[in-house]
Parts: sequence; structure tokens; C-alpha cells
Amino acid sequence: MLSSFIRRNKPKAEMTFLEHLDDLRISMLRVLGVFAVGMVGALIFYEETPTLLNMPLEWAKHPETSPVGFLLGESSEGLRSIPELKEFTFMGVWKVLMYAAFGVGIAIASPVFLYETARFVGPALTDREKRVLVPFCLAALLLFLAGASLAFFWLSPMSVQIWHHFAVGLKMDVIWQASDYYGFVIMMCLLTGLTFQFPLALIVVMWLEIVRPRTLLRHWRGMLFGIMCLVALITPIAEPISLFVMTGVLFGFYLVAVAIGTAIVRRKRVARGDSADPEDDDVDDDDDGPDGDDDPDGEPGSSGRSSSASRAPTASSAAAVEAERPRRLPPPAEGDLSSLD
Repeated sequence: MLSSFIRRNKPKAEMTFLEHLDDLRISMLRVLGVFAVGMVGALIFYEETPTLLNMPLEWAKHPETSPVGFLLGESSEGLRSIPELKEFTFMGVWKVLMYAAFGVGIAIASPVFLYETARFVGPALTDREKRVLVPFCLAALLLFLAGASLAFFWLSPMSVQIWHHFAVGLKMDVIWQASDYYGFVIMMCLLTGLTFQFPLALIVVMWLEIVRPRTLLRHWRGMLFGIMCLVALITPIAEPISLFVMTGVLFGFYLVAVAIGTAIVRRKRVARGDSADPEDDDVDDDDDGPDGDDDPDGEPGSSGRSSSASRAPTASSAAAVEAERPRRLPPPAEGDLSSLD
């Protein structure tokens, strides 16, 4: 059991269906095992983990200490004087520990998840697709880290500043609860990192030829609106600056994904022997006119005249046949001798 958990004893080409399912189960157990190790490690070193998660709050209080302080606004005196985070219940302390452990576990298990995904689907791919698989997994990891970093370094401190600004305007004294703050930072980083996988999902959909690149590009207005709604959902306040910046970044990813997907689809169709442009599949044959009844000699409408002319003799010949057919007379009445003539 341990040897099968560590390595695969058979090549995938020799596996049965049940053995493939067992291999998938082992891959999932590996990912969950690394995730559990990360959570346990975070719980063991629980005193160091909050120091990392407190950084966005400190950057919101003192923007000059932030690596991207030029993107943050000036903090007010009230924000700088906010005391340390507080928690009022035992379950709140447990939630803080679990939030920190969950975030560390996800961060450590993400590369293993990508590796296991590539290892499991790799044998079903061609040599050319295998060469693309490694850059694809690397791009997924880098995009996730880029989204999480954007949320950690900029979105979270800016959201804290905006929350405090509204609280002061509403004459409210806000007590910062630790479980709410840690949950906000962890979910903000995870959701933003997952949102940055959006261009890769588009490339996969185009590669599978479920949606054509030109169709995606034709509906760019609806895509822009959908991206804006998605950004409004993942950002806690959806204030104008972060809303427009995130929308612009994701819309740029969308345009780059459509360009990459167009190139990939063209190469795939050419290698398959089809036309490079998927739109050519919808074009009718050359011998079909606009009404579908053109003559093959190239004279439009001649086929229509010939068909109507051919229908006319058919109707007249039917009438002639009907006229020549002997009419069936009713039987003679009783005592009528005319039928003997």
C-alpha cells in the first residue's frame, strides 16, 4: 500500500479502468496529504503565521512601509491609532488558527496539485500536447501567485483604508475582530488568485473547440460586463479604483487569451487538414447561390426558370392524361335498353 502511494507500479498504458480510478484516488490522497502537512505545520508555528497576515493591516496604517505605498492613500490619524486585533470568544480564536492553517495548506499544496494533474492526464496526450502541459501548469501557478500577491499587497490594505474611511464618516467606532480580519485576507487572496486563472480557462475552451475565438471577440461587451460583475463580487467594497484596475487587468488577460487561443486553434486545424479559420466551416459550397437554386453554369436564377418551366409541362401532361382517361359512367337504371346498343 505504501509503495503504491509513493510511486505507480505500472505504466498507464497497461492499466485497467479500475486501476486508473485507483491511481486517481492515490493522486488525490497525495494532494490532501501535502495540504494536511501544511496545515499541521501552520498550527505548530502558529505564533509566526499571524505576523505575515498582519502585514496588510500594518501597510494600511503606515503606507510608507508598504512595497506599493504609492498605490495606497494616506492613512488618517484614527486609522494609525487602531489598537491590536481583538477576539472575544474561544471559537473566534479557533477560527483564526484554522484560517491561517488553511491558507498555508493551500499555498503548499497548489504546486503538488498541478504536478499530480499533469502526471495523471499526461499519458492521454500527444507528444506535442505534453510539451505544452508543463508551460501550462507553470502559467497556472504564476497567475495564481500573481493574483494572490495583488490582493495581499494592494487590495487588502486599500480595503482596510476604505472601510475605516466609511466608519469615520458614519461616526462609528469600529473594533477590529481578529477572525473577521484573517478570514477577509485569506479569502481575498484565494479568490483573486483563482480569478487570475480565467485566461487559462478560456484557452482550454478554445482548444477544445467548444467556443470559437472570433465568437469570444465578437461578444467583448458582454465579457467586459461579466468581468466587472465578477470583480465586484470578489472585492469586498467594489470601490472605483480597485474595480477599474482589476477589470482592466482581467480584460487585458481576456484579449491575450483570445489571441493565444486563435493561434493554437489555427495550428491544430492545419495539422488536422482543415481550414485554418473555423469560420470557413459555415460557408456554403461554391456551387450554391444565395437562394440555393443557381444553375451550375453560373447564371443566377436560370435554375429557378428551368424548374418552373419543368413544373408547367408536368401539370399540362397530367391534365391531358386525365382527359384521355375513360370516364366511369353510373350503372344503367332498371329497364333501360340503351346499354344494349
